[in-house]
Amino acid sequence: MSRPVIISCAVTGGADTKEMNPAVPVTPEEIAEEVLSAHSAGAAVAHIHVRNPSTGKASMKTSYYSEVVKRVRDAKCDVVINLTTGPGARFAVDTMSPLEPGPGSVMKTAEERVAHVIENKPDICSLDVATMNFGDRPMVNSPDMLAEMAQLIQSAGVKPELEVFDVGHVSLANHLVKTGIISDSKPLYQLCLGIPWGAPASPESMTLMRNMLPKDAIWASFGISRYEFPMVATATVLGGHVRVGLEDNLYISRGKLASGNAQLVERAVKIINAIGENVATPSQAREIFGLNEGNDTRKAAE
Repeated sequence: MSRPVIISCAVTGGADTKEMNPAVPVTPEEIAEEVLSAHSAGAAVAHIHVRNPSTGKASMKTSYYSEVVKRVRDAKCDVVINLTTGPGARFAVDTMSPLEPGPGSVMKTAEERVAHVIENKPDICSLDVATMNFGDRPMVNSPDMLAEMAQLIQSAGVKPELEVFDVGHVSLANHLVKTGIISDSKPLYQLCLGIPWGAPASPESMTLMRNMLPKDAIWASFGISRYEFPMVATATVLGGHVRVGLEDNLYISRGKLASGNAQLVERAVKIINAIGENVATPSQAREIFGLNEGNDTRKAAE
């Protein structure tokens, strides 16, 4: 018997990728349009970062998030909205003055990192349960910071999505669940694979991390770059849900840039259907996630 597989689309991210693929959305209007097109192609969830419209670089400005969310809700789109809380945790180490933040460091308080979540009350928001070398700049999320962010997120009625990049992160996320810091009977995990210096994008990594999860957990996974579509197939076969999008991968095939997020979602739909499963609707995704009606973005749009 087939099951509904949730497709999440990470529509833009915050890396300097606009010059690599002109389809990467930058302005709030462009980001909202990509959310709508990804939803039309089959995505039940939209994972949203915002960017400075002038520079194209990552931004934490709450007004940009508010504009994106308003545009999606005004369009009466029932996609599950998932806002990132990842920015504000980068500490670049100056080897000559290691206690001083180096160029590119952006370290914010818990309140600053979730301000846009408190204001916009999405269905879901990410919570990076990770301190790691993320490419060339460390990402720092202490247990105390995670606990404070989790409390603020959940007090706003928003479901945390626990992003984990390696097996140790799964262990810490499990501790947050076991101790009640994540007070959710159906905790949601995102297994993030292939990021430099994290767990590799392989069936072995995904299986190991899946096997570490609590028995009532809901999980999804993704691989970056050329591993995006192989990991869609792997997660579907292993019983999880999937993520694609221009945040994670700029190409539809070797050497051929994706024309937009919808094209990546359409490929994921084909893979899921070819394996014999169904693509979940936003309504089915809400049921699987155990979201309350009060978090339904369709209600907020009325």
